[in-house]
Amino acid sequence: MFSPETISLIQATVPLLKARGEEITQHFYRTMLDEHPELKAFFNEAHQVHGTQARALAGAVLAYASHIDRLEALAPALPRIVQKHVSLGVQPDHYPIVGDCLLRAIRHVLGEVATDAIIAAWAEAYGSLAQLLIDAEEAVYVQTAAQAGGWRGERRLRVARKVPESDIITSFYLVADDGEPLAPFLAGQYLTLVLNIAGQPLRRQYSLSDAPDQPWYRISVKREPGGTASNWLHDQVEVGAFLQVQPPAGEFTLDDQARRPLLLVTGGVGITPAMAMLEKTAASGRPIRFIHAARHGGVHAFRERVDQLAQAHRNVEAVYLYDSPRVGDRPHAVGHIDRDLLARHMPDDRDVDLYLLGPKPFMQAIYAHGLALGVPVAQLRYEFFGPTEALLPG
Repeated sequence: MFSPETISLIQATVPLLKARGEEITQHFYRTMLDEHPELKAFFNEAHQVHGTQARALAGAVLAYASHIDRLEALAPALPRIVQKHVSLGVQPDHYPIVGDCLLRAIRHVLGEVATDAIIAAWAEAYGSLAQLLIDAEEAVYVQTAAQAGGWRGERRLRVARKVPESDIITSFYLVADDGEPLAPFLAGQYLTLVLNIAGQPLRRQYSLSDAPDQPWYRISVKREPGGTASNWLHDQVEVGAFLQVQPPAGEFTLDDQARRPLLLVTGGVGITPAMAMLEKTAASGRPIRFIHAARHGGVHAFRERVDQLAQAHRNVEAVYLYDSPRVGDRPHAVGHIDRDLLARHMPDDRDVDLYLLGPKPFMQAIYAHGLALGVPVAQLRYEFFGPTEALLPG
């Protein structure tokens, strides 16, 4: 794809990106969002403050440079990027802005080392990647709009029901108000809400938490301390309100054609996409273990519904762990999900599909346990509610 000279120049920057990549991406985000405040709505400010967005982009830039001579190795990462961009409504005219700010950040941070030849090489490499993503995203936009009930861009949906699921999680049932059907989705996907709160444009993504074949979309939102969008949804949005919504998206989806045992392991609000997966597969006869960890019963969402499904389907077994149970709580165990507990709910040959969802430390622990127990890497599935980060040290 690239000339030997371009490849050589990009590879020469790899040690610099390892040492200063995060500094480059921090400068990039500051520059872009200062000069183009209209793009702030596409980014969660908390991820900027905590540095996770810059860290994730630095890792992606380094991976691209490191594999510039064998880009096929990065192909597995592209669907998630494409789906994330489509879910947010990223457009072709955003790419030149990103490219200009990124090249300027490289030159600013690396100084004289970033020669004109290196900047030109990076401009070529970025332009090629940008066009690849633009084409892939356009294909998804067209496909999504063409399906029954599909659309492109924003669609106005009405809040038909608002149901508290726990002390901190509330479900919103969204329906079409125009008489048209809703686009289908896959268990594990999410919606992007396009919001404007007190004059501040925001885009926030929430997992779809009900079965895919319902005449509504259900999202279940955790009230985050200081969270602009989540608190507004909890406190201000009532039945009858309208929300602007992008079509369902996301590549983290349930393989519902598989017949091997399914192990859904969730912590906190990570239960939301797992509920869609459980609703989809409970009646299939596939062996399912649904293991959920929460602080206590007051913050445990969907317990009654999971229990109903377990009672109705002999193939479903639920296990709940609370680390700080209250008086009267009824967990199956107290503490955290450990390796021994997981092993007890896996077949001896470890041929199981393990989906893990929750806070990053929770997923790090479960992922490490899964590897240690011998679950094949390809059968360890997880999703980040935000920028992708490493689950294993190094």
